[in-house]
Amino acid sequence: MSESTAESKSKVDSALRSEEERARQMSHEDLIAEFARLNLANKDLLKEKKKAIMRRRQEVSLKPYQAELIKMQQQLELESRRMIIIFEGRDAAGKGGTIRRVTRYMNEKHYRVVALGKPSDVQKTQWYFQRYVEQFPRGGEIVLFDRSWYNRAMVEPVFGFCSPKEYENFMIGVTKFEEELVRQETVLLKLYFSVTKEEQARRFERRQNDVLRQWKLSEVDVQAQERWDDFTDVKYKMFRQTHTAFAPWTVIRSNEKHLARLNALRVILNAMDYSHRSTELDFVPDSDIVVSGSRELENMEAERIRDGKFLG
Repeated sequence: MSESTAESKSKVDSALRSEEERARQMSHEDLIAEFARLNLANKDLLKEKKKAIMRRRQEVSLKPYQAELIKMQQQLELESRRMIIIFEGRDAAGKGGTIRRVTRYMNEKHYRVVALGKPSDVQKTQWYFQRYVEQFPRGGEIVLFDRSWYNRAMVEPVFGFCSPKEYENFMIGVTKFEEELVRQETVLLKLYFSVTKEEQARRFERRQNDVLRQWKLSEVDVQAQERWDDFTDVKYKMFRQTHTAFAPWTVIRSNEKHLARLNALRVILNAMDYSHRSTELDFVPDSDIVVSGSRELENMEAERIRDGKFLG
């Protein structure tokens, strides 16, 4: 036995003797408490391990669809077509996580994620859509908007960031803007991620308590729960006026993140035809997760009749 091995063995033996001595000195009640603590720690460790395995399996299950997205990208490039995907929804609805899964294996030369901040003083004087148009895709490119021009339909009116006239002008003009966009053969996909008030609160609490996620929590987020009904009202108005045949809304129920991501991938892949599409994958969206804009409007109107107000 080498000197280093002998030294290591000695340290282990010494540690074991110390632990045995500590156990002999503990009372019966202390031993029971210590056993319970260790048992709980082992359960927590096992629980975390199971969660990690489940998350890993979920990520692996997305890969065949992510591979299909690469084929779709290649088709867009081949035809020099443009695609815009809008990700809208309440704060903490899962937009960012879905965008990361959509783009994870894509050719980064042919897609961009756009998340615009507050407009500059100069941009405030320009045509409202101008700064978004500047980010539009070239032929063969996909642009994914993490929030879009629909800020003016959702966030801005709730927080008073735009005037009633600016809001009204947007609601009148946006459908014409999108109709022209689609007429010129841009593939436009509008996704709205819908999360319940309870789940949003849980995600906010996690962000607040997790140092790795605290950066996600903004002042606007803090007020999102208080203004839940206000956001619901503007959501209804937005869907009623901007869900059109040429640019429809698709709602993704996002309480369960994995199912939301999986079904968002399916919706995107169904947005256009592309070569060598897999014949083995299930491309049909789950009807419990994916809801058309018209069905969402029907659901909201039924809630208002039944409960006297919109619920979500």
